[in-house]
Amino acid sequence: MNQALQHPLFREIGAIAADQGVQAFVIGGYVRDYFLHRPCTDIDIVVTGSGIDVARALGRKRHTPVSVFKNFGTAMLHYDEWEVEFVGARKESYRADSRKPIVEDGTLEDDQLRRDFTINAMAFSLNPESFGRLIDPFDGMGDLERCLIRTPCDPDTTFSDDPLRMIRAVRFATQLGFEIDTPTFQAITRNRERIAIVSKERIVTELHKILLSPAPSLGFSLFDTCEMLPLIFPELSRLKGVERVGHNAHKDNFLHTLKVVDNIARHTDNLWLRWAALLHDIGKPRTKAYDPKIGWTFHGHEVVGSKMIPALFRSLKMPMNEKMKYVQKLVFLHLRPIILSEEAITDSAVRRLLFEAGDDIDDLMTLCEADITSANDAKVQRFLKNFELVRVKLQEIEEKDSVRNFQPPISGELIMETYALTPCRVVGEIKSVIKEAILDGVIANDYAQAYALMERIACEKGLTKVSVVSDAPEPPKA
Repeated sequence: MNQALQHPLFREIGAIAADQGVQAFVIGGYVRDYFLHRPCTDIDIVVTGSGIDVARALGRKRHTPVSVFKNFGTAMLHYDEWEVEFVGARKESYRADSRKPIVEDGTLEDDQLRRDFTINAMAFSLNPESFGRLIDPFDGMGDLERCLIRTPCDPDTTFSDDPLRMIRAVRFATQLGFEIDTPTFQAITRNRERIAIVSKERIVTELHKILLSPAPSLGFSLFDTCEMLPLIFPELSRLKGVERVGHNAHKDNFLHTLKVVDNIARHTDNLWLRWAALLHDIGKPRTKAYDPKIGWTFHGHEVVGSKMIPALFRSLKMPMNEKMKYVQKLVFLHLRPIILSEEAITDSAVRRLLFEAGDDIDDLMTLCEADITSANDAKVQRFLKNFELVRVKLQEIEEKDSVRNFQPPISGELIMETYALTPCRVVGEIKSVIKEAILDGVIANDYAQAYALMERIACEKGLTKVSVVSDAPEPPKA
Protein backbone atom coordinates (compact mmCIF):
# COMPACT_ATOMS: atom_id res chain seq x y z
CA MET A 1 0.00 0.00 0.00
CA ASN A 2 1.15 3.57 -0.71
CA GLN A 3 2.34 4.85 2.68
CA ALA A 4 1.32 8.39 1.79
CA LEU A 5 -2.34 7.33 1.61
CA GLN A 6 -2.65 5.26 4.78
CA HIS A 7 -5.25 7.57 6.30
CA PRO A 8 -8.81 6.29 5.65
CA LEU A 9 -9.79 9.73 4.36
CA PHE A 10 -8.18 8.99 0.99
CA ARG A 11 -10.13 5.72 0.51
CA GLU A 12 -13.33 7.57 1.40
CA ILE A 13 -12.69 10.24 -1.23
CA GLY A 14 -11.93 7.57 -3.84
CA ALA A 15 -15.13 5.67 -2.98
CA ILE A 16 -17.27 8.84 -3.21
CA ALA A 17 -15.71 9.69 -6.58
CA ALA A 18 -16.44 6.17 -7.85
CA ASP A 19 -20.07 6.43 -6.70
CA GLN A 20 -20.38 9.69 -8.65
CA GLY A 21 -18.78 8.20 -11.74
CA VAL A 22 -15.71 10.47 -11.64
CA GLN A 23 -12.04 10.05 -10.80
CA ALA A 24 -10.15 11.72 -7.95
CA PHE A 25 -6.44 12.32 -7.39
CA VAL A 26 -4.18 13.84 -4.73
CA ILE A 27 -1.95 16.28 -6.57
CA GLY A 28 0.75 18.84 -5.97
CA GLY A 29 2.38 19.75 -2.69
CA TYR A 30 1.22 16.79 -0.63
CA VAL A 31 2.74 14.35 -3.13
CA ARG A 32 5.96 16.35 -3.45
CA ASP A 33 6.40 16.71 0.31
CA TYR A 34 5.75 13.03 0.94
CA PHE A 35 8.80 12.15 -1.15
CA LEU A 36 10.81 14.93 0.48
CA HIS A 37 9.80 13.74 3.97
CA ARG A 38 8.38 17.18 4.75
CA PRO A 39 5.18 17.73 6.74
CA CYS A 40 2.26 19.02 4.69
CA THR A 41 -1.13 20.13 6.00
CA ASP A 42 -2.61 21.24 2.66
CA ILE A 43 -4.14 18.50 0.52
CA ASP A 44 -5.27 19.29 -3.03
CA ILE A 45 -7.76 16.93 -4.63
CA VAL A 46 -8.43 17.20 -8.35
CA VAL A 47 -11.58 15.55 -9.71
CA THR A 48 -12.45 14.77 -13.34
CA GLY A 49 -15.84 16.30 -12.82
CA SER A 50 -17.27 18.40 -10.02
CA GLY A 51 -14.88 18.76 -7.13
CA ILE A 52 -17.59 20.62 -5.24
CA ASP A 53 -19.96 17.61 -5.39
CA VAL A 54 -17.29 15.26 -4.04
CA ALA A 55 -16.45 17.70 -1.24
CA ARG A 56 -20.09 18.07 -0.24
CA ALA A 57 -20.57 14.31 -0.15
CA LEU A 58 -17.49 13.92 2.06
CA GLY A 59 -18.71 16.73 4.31
CA ARG A 60 -22.09 14.99 4.78
CA LYS A 61 -20.42 11.68 5.59
CA ARG A 62 -17.98 13.25 8.04
CA HIS A 63 -20.48 15.78 9.44
CA THR A 64 -17.99 18.47 8.55
CA PRO A 65 -18.88 21.92 7.15
CA VAL A 66 -17.78 22.60 3.59
CA SER A 67 -16.84 26.01 2.23
CA VAL A 68 -17.80 26.39 -1.44
CA PHE A 69 -16.31 28.99 -3.78
CA LYS A 70 -18.47 28.71 -6.90
CA ASN A 71 -16.69 31.49 -8.77
CA PHE A 72 -13.50 29.43 -8.62
CA GLY A 73 -15.13 26.01 -8.85
CA THR A 74 -13.50 24.92 -5.59
CA ALA A 75 -14.59 23.65 -2.18
CA MET A 76 -12.66 23.23 1.03
CA LEU A 77 -13.07 21.47 4.35
CA HIS A 78 -10.95 20.87 7.43
CA TYR A 79 -10.15 17.37 8.61
CA ASP A 80 -7.99 16.98 11.73
CA GLU A 81 -4.90 19.12 11.03
CA TRP A 82 -5.47 19.08 7.26
CA GLU A 83 -7.03 21.64 4.97
CA VAL A 84 -8.48 19.66 2.06
CA GLU A 85 -9.35 21.54 -1.13
CA PHE A 86 -11.31 20.05 -4.05
CA VAL A 87 -11.30 21.32 -7.60
CA GLY A 88 -12.42 20.00 -10.96
CA ALA A 89 -9.69 19.11 -13.46
CA ARG A 90 -9.24 22.04 -15.79
CA LYS A 91 -7.19 23.60 -18.52
CA GLU A 92 -6.30 27.26 -18.61
CA SER A 93 -5.48 30.01 -21.06
CA TYR A 94 -4.32 33.55 -20.34
CA ARG A 95 -4.58 37.10 -21.64
CA ALA A 96 -1.38 39.09 -21.96
CA ASP A 97 -2.44 41.75 -19.43
CA SER A 98 -3.60 39.44 -16.64
CA ARG A 99 -2.51 36.39 -14.66
CA LYS A 100 -6.17 35.47 -14.12
CA PRO A 101 -6.79 32.40 -16.32
CA ILE A 102 -9.68 31.59 -18.59
CA VAL A 103 -10.74 28.18 -17.23
CA GLU A 104 -12.33 25.25 -19.04
CA ASP A 105 -13.12 21.71 -17.92
CA GLY A 106 -10.27 19.36 -18.68
CA THR A 107 -8.67 16.01 -18.06
CA LEU A 108 -6.10 15.05 -15.43
CA GLU A 109 -3.43 15.48 -18.12
CA ASP A 110 -4.68 19.03 -18.82
CA ASP A 111 -4.58 19.79 -15.12
CA GLN A 112 -1.06 18.47 -14.68
CA LEU A 113 0.13 20.42 -17.72
CA ARG A 114 -1.08 23.72 -16.21
CA ARG A 115 0.97 23.16 -13.00
CA ASP A 116 3.94 25.43 -12.35
CA PHE A 117 6.74 22.86 -11.90
CA THR A 118 7.25 19.18 -12.55
CA ILE A 119 7.69 18.43 -8.85
CA ASN A 120 4.24 19.95 -8.24
CA ALA A 121 2.54 18.08 -11.09
CA MET A 122 2.74 14.56 -9.63
CA ALA A 123 -0.48 12.86 -8.54
CA PHE A 124 -1.62 9.80 -6.60
CA SER A 125 -4.73 8.04 -7.87
CA LEU A 126 -7.54 7.59 -5.32
CA ASN A 127 -9.70 5.48 -7.62
CA PRO A 128 -10.37 2.01 -6.13
CA GLU A 129 -9.00 0.16 -9.17
CA SER A 130 -5.69 2.09 -9.19
CA PHE A 131 -5.48 3.38 -5.63
CA GLY A 132 -2.03 4.77 -4.76
CA ARG A 133 -0.60 4.70 -8.28
CA LEU A 134 1.80 7.58 -9.00
CA ILE A 135 0.99 9.53 -12.15
CA ASP A 136 4.09 11.49 -13.14
CA PRO A 137 4.05 12.46 -16.84
CA PHE A 138 6.86 15.04 -16.59
CA ASP A 139 9.40 13.07 -14.52
CA GLY A 140 8.85 15.07 -11.34
CA MET A 141 10.39 12.20 -9.38
CA GLY A 142 13.55 12.49 -11.45
CA ASP A 143 13.68 16.22 -10.76
CA LEU A 144 13.26 15.58 -7.04
CA GLU A 145 16.23 13.23 -7.17
CA ARG A 146 18.22 15.75 -9.22
CA CYS A 147 17.13 18.59 -6.88
CA LEU A 148 15.90 20.55 -9.88
CA ILE A 149 13.16 23.14 -10.48
CA ARG A 150 11.76 22.75 -14.00
CA THR A 151 8.48 23.62 -15.72
CA PRO A 152 6.22 20.92 -17.24
CA CYS A 153 5.89 22.77 -20.54
CA ASP A 154 7.75 25.57 -22.33
CA PRO A 155 9.04 27.87 -19.54
CA ASP A 156 8.46 31.05 -21.55
CA THR A 157 4.79 30.12 -21.83
CA THR A 158 4.62 29.13 -18.16
CA PHE A 159 6.08 32.42 -16.93
CA SER A 160 4.38 34.67 -19.44
CA ASP A 161 1.00 33.16 -18.54
CA ASP A 162 1.50 33.56 -14.79
CA PRO A 163 4.56 35.64 -13.88
CA LEU A 164 4.17 34.86 -10.17
CA ARG A 165 5.61 31.45 -11.06
CA MET A 166 8.99 33.12 -11.55
CA ILE A 167 8.98 34.22 -7.92
CA ARG A 168 7.73 30.78 -6.87
CA ALA A 169 10.61 29.13 -8.75
CA VAL A 170 13.06 31.17 -6.69
CA ARG A 171 11.11 30.45 -3.52
CA PHE A 172 11.08 26.67 -4.05
CA ALA A 173 14.78 26.70 -4.93
CA THR A 174 15.48 28.58 -1.69
CA GLN A 175 13.22 26.50 0.55
CA LEU A 176 14.38 23.14 -0.80
CA GLY A 177 17.99 23.97 -1.63
CA PHE A 178 17.31 23.02 -5.28
CA GLU A 179 18.73 24.48 -8.48
CA ILE A 180 16.61 26.05 -11.22
CA ASP A 181 17.45 24.27 -14.46
CA THR A 182 19.18 26.41 -17.05
CA PRO A 183 16.38 26.81 -19.67
CA THR A 184 13.90 27.60 -16.90
CA PHE A 185 16.19 30.21 -15.33
CA GLN A 186 16.93 31.79 -18.70
CA ALA A 187 13.19 32.09 -19.29
CA ILE A 188 12.82 33.89 -15.95
CA THR A 189 15.43 36.41 -17.06
CA ARG A 190 13.68 36.92 -20.40
CA ASN A 191 10.22 37.32 -18.85
CA ARG A 192 11.17 39.27 -15.73
CA GLU A 193 9.38 42.45 -16.86
CA ARG A 194 6.09 40.51 -16.76
CA ILE A 195 6.28 40.62 -12.96
CA ALA A 196 4.71 44.10 -13.22
CA ILE A 197 1.22 42.57 -13.54
CA VAL A 198 1.53 40.64 -10.26
CA SER A 199 0.13 42.26 -7.12
CA LYS A 200 2.55 43.31 -4.38
CA GLU A 201 0.61 41.21 -1.88
CA ARG A 202 1.31 38.01 -3.83
CA ILE A 203 4.98 38.88 -4.23
CA VAL A 204 5.37 39.65 -0.52
CA THR A 205 3.78 36.32 0.42
CA GLU A 206 6.58 34.61 -1.50
CA LEU A 207 9.22 36.94 -0.02
CA HIS A 208 8.05 35.96 3.47
CA LYS A 209 8.57 32.30 2.60
CA ILE A 210 12.02 33.03 1.19
CA LEU A 211 12.98 34.91 4.34
CA LEU A 212 11.77 32.01 6.48
CA SER A 213 13.95 29.55 4.54
CA PRO A 214 17.13 28.07 6.07
CA ALA A 215 19.38 30.28 3.89
CA PRO A 216 17.36 33.26 2.56
CA SER A 217 20.42 34.67 0.77
CA LEU A 218 19.98 32.06 -1.97
CA GLY A 219 16.66 33.57 -3.03
CA PHE A 220 17.84 37.17 -3.15
CA SER A 221 21.00 36.14 -4.99
CA LEU A 222 18.85 34.40 -7.61
CA PHE A 223 16.67 37.52 -7.97
CA ASP A 224 19.85 39.50 -8.52
CA THR A 225 21.27 37.08 -11.08
CA CYS A 226 18.08 36.99 -13.17
CA GLU A 227 17.89 40.81 -12.96
CA MET A 228 14.52 40.82 -11.25
CA LEU A 229 15.72 42.37 -7.98
CA PRO A 230 15.48 46.01 -9.21
CA LEU A 231 11.90 45.32 -10.32
CA ILE A 232 10.59 43.86 -7.06
CA PHE A 233 12.95 45.36 -4.47
CA PRO A 234 14.87 48.38 -5.82
CA GLU A 235 15.93 49.53 -2.33
CA LEU A 236 17.80 46.26 -1.81
CA SER A 237 19.28 46.34 -5.30
CA ARG A 238 20.78 49.78 -4.64
CA LEU A 239 23.00 48.25 -1.94
CA LYS A 240 24.96 46.42 -4.64
CA GLY A 241 28.42 47.33 -5.78
CA VAL A 242 31.73 48.65 -4.51
CA GLU A 243 33.15 52.12 -5.14
CA ARG A 244 36.86 52.87 -4.98
CA VAL A 245 38.90 56.01 -4.56
CA GLY A 246 42.54 55.12 -4.93
CA HIS A 247 43.15 52.16 -2.64
CA ASN A 248 40.06 52.87 -0.51
CA ALA A 249 36.96 50.76 -1.14
CA HIS A 250 33.89 50.04 0.93
CA LYS A 251 32.40 46.56 1.23
CA ASP A 252 29.55 45.39 -0.99
CA ASN A 253 26.60 46.15 1.27
CA PHE A 254 24.28 43.83 -0.66
CA LEU A 255 26.52 40.82 -0.03
CA HIS A 256 27.00 41.92 3.57
CA THR A 257 23.23 42.15 4.04
CA LEU A 258 22.73 38.62 2.71
CA LYS A 259 25.30 37.32 5.21
CA VAL A 260 23.51 39.09 8.04
CA VAL A 261 20.16 37.60 7.02
CA ASP A 262 21.65 34.11 6.92
CA ASN A 263 23.25 34.69 10.33
CA ILE A 264 19.87 35.69 11.74
CA ALA A 265 18.21 32.68 10.10
CA ARG A 266 20.53 30.39 12.05
CA HIS A 267 19.30 31.86 15.34
CA THR A 268 15.61 32.61 15.01
CA ASP A 269 12.48 31.97 12.94
CA ASN A 270 11.10 35.43 13.80
CA LEU A 271 9.95 36.70 10.39
CA TRP A 272 10.05 40.38 11.34
CA LEU A 273 13.51 40.13 12.87
CA ARG A 274 14.60 38.62 9.55
CA TRP A 275 13.01 41.61 7.78
CA ALA A 276 14.97 43.92 10.09
CA ALA A 277 18.16 42.10 9.13
CA LEU A 278 17.33 42.47 5.43
CA LEU A 279 16.67 46.20 5.82
CA HIS A 280 19.18 47.20 8.50
CA ASP A 281 21.55 48.94 6.04
CA ILE A 282 18.89 50.14 3.61
CA GLY A 283 19.90 53.77 4.25
CA LYS A 284 23.52 53.35 3.19
CA PRO A 285 23.16 54.32 -0.49
CA ARG A 286 21.68 57.68 0.54
CA THR A 287 24.39 58.42 3.12
CA LYS A 288 27.50 57.17 1.33
CA ALA A 289 30.31 59.73 1.25
CA TYR A 290 34.07 59.75 0.84
CA ASP A 291 36.30 61.51 3.37
CA PRO A 292 39.96 61.68 2.29
CA LYS A 293 41.04 61.40 5.94
CA ILE A 294 39.05 58.32 6.95
CA GLY A 295 37.74 56.81 3.71
CA TRP A 296 34.15 55.81 2.94
CA THR A 297 31.47 56.72 5.46
CA PHE A 298 27.76 56.06 5.92
CA HIS A 299 27.08 58.47 8.76
CA GLY A 300 23.48 58.45 9.91
CA HIS A 301 22.45 55.53 7.72
CA GLU A 302 20.52 54.00 10.63
CA VAL A 303 18.44 57.19 10.95
CA VAL A 304 17.84 57.49 7.21
CA GLY A 305 17.09 53.78 6.93
CA SER A 306 14.54 53.86 9.75
CA LYS A 307 12.76 56.77 8.05
CA MET A 308 12.57 54.73 4.83
CA ILE A 309 10.78 51.79 6.47
CA PRO A 310 7.18 53.13 6.47
CA ALA A 311 7.27 54.03 2.76
CA LEU A 312 8.92 50.72 1.90
CA PHE A 313 6.33 48.73 3.86
CA ARG A 314 3.56 50.74 2.21
CA SER A 315 4.94 50.13 -1.27
CA LEU A 316 5.15 46.38 -0.61
CA LYS A 317 1.63 46.33 0.88
CA MET A 318 2.99 45.06 4.19
CA PRO A 319 1.26 45.80 7.53
CA MET A 320 1.57 49.38 8.74
CA ASN A 321 1.18 48.37 12.38
CA GLU A 322 3.37 47.31 15.29
CA LYS A 323 5.28 44.94 12.97
CA MET A 324 6.43 47.87 10.85
CA LYS A 325 7.29 49.86 13.99
CA TYR A 326 9.28 46.91 15.34
CA VAL A 327 11.38 46.71 12.15
CA GLN A 328 11.79 50.49 12.10
CA LYS A 329 12.99 50.52 15.73
CA LEU A 330 15.56 47.77 15.15
CA VAL A 331 16.91 49.49 12.04
CA PHE A 332 17.19 52.77 13.98
CA LEU A 333 18.97 51.16 16.95
CA HIS A 334 21.13 48.55 15.22
CA LEU A 335 24.39 50.51 15.68
CA ARG A 336 23.90 51.36 19.34
CA PRO A 337 25.06 48.07 20.91
CA ILE A 338 27.99 47.99 18.48
CA ILE A 339 29.08 51.45 19.65
CA LEU A 340 28.70 50.31 23.27
CA SER A 341 30.89 47.28 22.60
CA GLU A 342 33.68 49.47 21.24
CA GLU A 343 33.73 52.00 24.08
CA ALA A 344 33.81 52.02 27.87
CA ILE A 345 30.33 50.89 28.85
CA THR A 346 28.66 53.53 31.03
CA ASP A 347 25.55 52.93 33.10
CA SER A 348 23.91 55.94 31.48
CA ALA A 349 24.40 54.61 27.94
CA VAL A 350 23.04 51.21 28.94
CA ARG A 351 20.00 52.77 30.62
CA ARG A 352 19.22 54.73 27.47
CA LEU A 353 19.55 51.65 25.28
CA LEU A 354 17.25 49.65 27.56
CA PHE A 355 14.75 52.51 27.62
CA GLU A 356 14.66 52.89 23.84
CA ALA A 357 14.75 49.20 22.92
CA GLY A 358 12.32 48.07 25.61
CA ASP A 359 11.18 44.48 25.28
CA ASP A 360 12.96 44.23 21.92
CA ILE A 361 16.44 44.51 23.46
CA ASP A 362 17.19 40.78 23.08
CA ASP A 363 16.18 40.83 19.40
CA LEU A 364 18.31 43.95 18.88
CA MET A 365 21.34 42.23 20.40
CA THR A 366 20.75 39.19 18.17
CA LEU A 367 20.62 41.46 15.11
CA CYS A 368 23.81 43.27 16.11
CA GLU A 369 25.72 40.04 16.63
CA ALA A 370 24.51 38.82 13.22
CA ASP A 371 25.80 42.11 11.75
CA ILE A 372 29.40 41.04 12.46
CA THR A 373 30.48 39.59 9.12
CA SER A 374 34.21 40.28 8.95
CA ALA A 375 36.39 37.72 7.20
CA ASN A 376 38.84 38.23 10.07
CA ASP A 377 37.89 35.53 12.59
CA ALA A 378 39.90 37.17 15.37
CA LYS A 379 37.98 40.41 14.86
CA VAL A 380 34.65 38.59 14.92
CA GLN A 381 35.55 36.79 18.14
CA ARG A 382 36.68 40.06 19.74
CA PHE A 383 33.38 41.72 18.87
CA LEU A 384 31.36 38.77 20.13
CA LYS A 385 33.29 38.79 23.41
CA ASN A 386 32.60 42.51 23.81
CA PHE A 387 28.92 41.88 23.09
CA GLU A 388 28.84 39.41 25.97
CA LEU A 389 30.06 42.21 28.25
CA VAL A 390 27.27 44.44 26.94
CA ARG A 391 24.71 41.71 27.62
CA VAL A 392 25.97 41.31 31.20
CA LYS A 393 25.79 45.08 31.73
CA LEU A 394 22.27 45.22 30.31
CA GLN A 395 21.14 42.56 32.75
CA GLU A 396 22.82 44.30 35.71
CA ILE A 397 21.27 47.69 34.95
CA GLU A 398 17.83 46.21 34.29
CA GLU A 399 17.86 44.36 37.61
CA LYS A 400 19.03 47.45 39.46
CA ASP A 401 17.11 50.28 37.80
CA SER A 402 14.14 48.68 35.98
CA VAL A 403 14.28 51.14 33.09
CA ARG A 404 13.05 48.85 30.31
CA ASN A 405 9.82 50.43 28.98
CA PHE A 406 9.65 52.62 32.08
CA GLN A 407 7.34 55.60 32.34
CA PRO A 408 8.64 58.51 34.46
CA PRO A 409 7.10 58.28 37.95
CA ILE A 410 5.73 61.81 37.63
CA SER A 411 2.93 62.12 35.09
CA GLY A 412 1.90 65.21 33.21
CA GLU A 413 -1.47 65.08 34.93
CA LEU A 414 0.19 65.24 38.34
CA ILE A 415 2.32 68.23 37.30
CA MET A 416 -0.73 70.10 35.97
CA GLU A 417 -2.81 69.35 39.07
CA THR A 418 -0.04 70.39 41.47
CA TYR A 419 0.69 73.70 39.73
CA ALA A 420 -2.71 74.48 38.18
CA LEU A 421 -1.37 74.22 34.65
CA THR A 422 -3.07 73.38 31.40
CA PRO A 423 -1.24 71.25 28.80
CA CYS A 424 1.78 73.32 27.77
CA ARG A 425 5.48 73.25 26.97
CA VAL A 426 6.51 73.62 30.61
CA VAL A 427 4.80 70.36 31.57
CA GLY A 428 6.74 68.53 28.88
CA GLU A 429 10.00 70.17 29.95
CA ILE A 430 9.57 69.04 33.56
CA LYS A 431 8.77 65.49 32.48
CA SER A 432 11.78 65.46 30.14
CA VAL A 433 14.20 66.64 32.85
CA ILE A 434 12.95 63.94 35.21
CA LYS A 435 13.31 61.26 32.54
CA GLU A 436 16.82 62.38 31.62
CA ALA A 437 17.84 62.48 35.28
CA ILE A 438 16.73 58.88 35.74
CA LEU A 439 18.51 57.73 32.57
CA ASP A 440 21.69 59.59 33.59
CA GLY A 441 21.57 58.04 37.05
CA VAL A 442 21.21 61.42 38.78
CA ILE A 443 18.14 60.09 40.60
CA ALA A 444 16.74 56.58 40.93
CA ASN A 445 13.65 55.42 39.07
CA ASP A 446 11.74 56.28 42.23
CA TYR A 447 8.56 58.30 42.88
CA ALA A 448 9.84 60.21 45.91
CA GLN A 449 13.08 61.32 44.24
CA ALA A 450 11.27 62.23 41.03
CA TYR A 451 8.69 64.26 42.99
CA ALA A 452 11.40 66.18 44.81
CA LEU A 453 13.12 66.95 41.49
CA MET A 454 9.79 68.16 40.08
CA GLU A 455 9.49 70.61 42.97
CA ARG A 456 13.00 71.94 42.41
CA ILE A 457 12.43 72.45 38.69
CA ALA A 458 9.06 74.10 39.30
CA CYS A 459 10.64 76.47 41.80
CA GLU A 460 13.33 77.44 39.30
CA LYS A 461 10.60 78.19 36.75
CA GLY A 462 8.69 80.32 39.24
CA LEU A 463 5.74 77.94 39.53
CA THR A 464 3.65 77.98 42.69
CA LYS A 465 2.14 74.84 44.16
CA VAL A 466 -1.61 75.41 44.50
CA SER A 467 -2.68 72.00 45.77
CA VAL A 468 -1.28 69.11 47.70
CA VAL A 469 -1.84 65.84 45.90
CA SER A 470 -3.02 63.21 48.36
CA ASP A 471 -0.62 60.48 47.27
CA ALA A 472 2.44 62.71 46.92
CA PRO A 473 5.20 61.67 49.30
CA GLU A 474 7.14 64.04 51.45
CA PRO A 475 10.36 65.18 49.76
CA PRO A 476 13.33 63.10 50.94
CA LYS A 477 15.23 64.59 53.84
CA ALA A 478 18.76 65.76 53.31
